[in-house]
Amino acid sequence: MKTALFNANAKDLYRLKLELSGIVIIVGAYGSGKTEVAVNLAVHMNARGTPVRLADLDLVNPYFRTREARHSLSRLGIDVVLPPAQYMQADLPILTPEVSGMLRRPAGLTLLDVGGDDVGATVLAALADAMQGQAVQVLQVINPNRPYTETVAGCLTIRDAIEAKAKMKITGIVGNANLIEETTADDIIAGYRFARQVAEAARVPLVFVTALQTLLAGLDERNIQCPILPLRRQLVPPWKLAEAFEPAV
Repeated sequence: MKTALFNANAKDLYRLKLELSGIVIIVGAYGSGKTEVAVNLAVHMNARGTPVRLADLDLVNPYFRTREARHSLSRLGIDVVLPPAQYMQADLPILTPEVSGMLRRPAGLTLLDVGGDDVGATVLAALADAMQGQAVQVLQVINPNRPYTETVAGCLTIRDAIEAKAKMKITGIVGNANLIEETTADDIIAGYRFARQVAEAARVPLVFVTALQTLLAGLDERNIQCPILPLRRQLVPPWKLAEAFEPAV
């Protein structure tokens, strides 16, 4: 299996365009925010003119899955691959032929949102044959404000567990430091520094970090030497409204 690594020119900072293509798999600990990252990454790349297909392979968490944002994504022209309608809310390992097909013949950017921790990553082992010979990136989303990933050692432990079950190697780190509505620009900068430490310890690139769209203006770009993916929250509790997508590219 070929592995495509991301190489960033740091001088352009968050306005640097994310050069992602092929198959990109989003993994991470439970509660890391990986699904929010996957959804916003799909929107961001789609706005740049990259054809995007996004498959929901989260078979662990019954809430806050890619399928919750399917209508917003579909309106933007993003192809969302979901389980059959009768199994939409089931927590079952349902892998459709469409998923295997999109992996064997990827075009543009093919995103896979995988369930949290090593349990969710187990599904990837079943897809190894379909991805044979393809350019694949496996990105681990980390949030230092969550249990078990507040230390570098904790993040590496999660990595090892995911790799063991997925039968695949993590090829890059995504920093997603957030405290939801309480997140500040300082939290983003501290999270970037932490994510860089994790990437260095894991000997893989720091592909990008995230920041709420509303915080970008307050960030000193000189403190972050990698691209920033703007986030608009989509996976919210029933009593809140998702943010409208008007991505800045």
